Amino acid sequence: MIYTVTFNPSIDYAITTSDLTLGAVNRTASETILPGGKGINVSTVLHNLGCESVALGFTAGFTGNEIERLIEESGVRSDFIRLKDGMSRINVKIKDDVETEINGSGPEIDSDSILTLMQKLSLLNRGDYLVLAGSIPSSLPSTIYQDIMKSLSGSGVNIIVDASKKLLLNVLAQEPFLIKPNNFELAEIFGVDTLYDKSEVIKYAKKLQDMGARNVLVSMAGDGAVFISENGEELMSEAPKGVVINSVGAGDSMVAGFLAGYLEKNDFSHAFKMGIASGSASTFSRFLATKSEIMQILGTL
Repeated sequence: MIYTVTFNPSIDYAITTSDLTLGAVNRTASETILPGGKGINVSTVLHNLGCESVALGFTAGFTGNEIERLIEESGVRSDFIRLKDGMSRINVKIKDDVETEINGSGPEIDSDSILTLMQKLSLLNRGDYLVLAGSIPSSLPSTIYQDIMKSLSGSGVNIIVDASKKLLLNVLAQEPFLIKPNNFELAEIFGVDTLYDKSEVIKYAKKLQDMGARNVLVSMAGDGAVFISENGEELMSEAPKGVVINSVGAGDSMVAGFLAGYLEKNDFSHAFKMGIASGSASTFSRFLATKSEIMQILGTL
C-alpha cells in the first residue's frame, strides 16, 4: 500500500483574472476550489493512474471539513487526524499573465496529534511506500521527517521524500528510497549557481547518494529531468513539448507517476518515463493530470 503525508493541507482557491491591478477592485474570470498539499496531490494523481493510496495528515475547522469532503468526493482514500483548534489554511492561486500565490499558515499541530500520526505509521507493513512531501508548519521541529524515518527504521517501508533544503538534508542518513529535489533546490543545497547542465546535475545528485539517498530524481521544469538509481543507472530526458498552463502540482505528479511506473514494472527506466509524462501532463492541464493525458505523453517518450 502507498501512504502519503500532508502536514499542512489546504483548500486551494484558484482564480483567473485579466490585468490584475494592486490597490484596485479586480474581478475573477473563473474560480475553482480544490484540495491542496503535496501529499494530497500525489495521492490524487496515483488515483488517476489506478493506484490506491491513503492520504494522511492533519485537518482543522470548517476548511478541514471541506478538504476531507473534496478528497472523499474525488475517490481518494484518506485518514486525517482532526486538530482541536484552528483551521486548515486557504491558499489563493491567481493566474494572470504570471502566476501569483498567497499561501496561508495553517493550524498549530499539538504533540498528542503527532503521537497519533506516529501510531498510524507504526502499522505500515514491509514493502509499503510512504511519501513525505512538502513544507511543515512552524509549530513542528525541522527534524519531523527524520523522526518519522527513524521510527520506521528496519520496518522495510520504502520512504520517498520531496522537500526543500533542511527537511531533505535531515533525512539522508536514514537512506530514503527516493528523493526528488528540483535543480534549483539541488543548487541551493550545495551553494552553487542554478544547475541547467544535466551532467552537472548528475554530479551533484551523486553527492546526495553519497550522503545516503538510494535513488535521486531531479526535476528541471522545461529543461527535463535526471535520474540516478541505486543500481548505477544514469537517465536523462528533455521535457516533452507542450503549452504550459499550470505549474502547480507538476513535481507532485512526477513523484506519483514515477511510483506508479515503478510498481507497474519494477523498472527504473519505465518509472522515470512515467514520472516525466505525469509531471508534464499536469503542467499542460488546468488541473492535475488524468490517466489519458499521461498516457498520451508517455507514448511520445
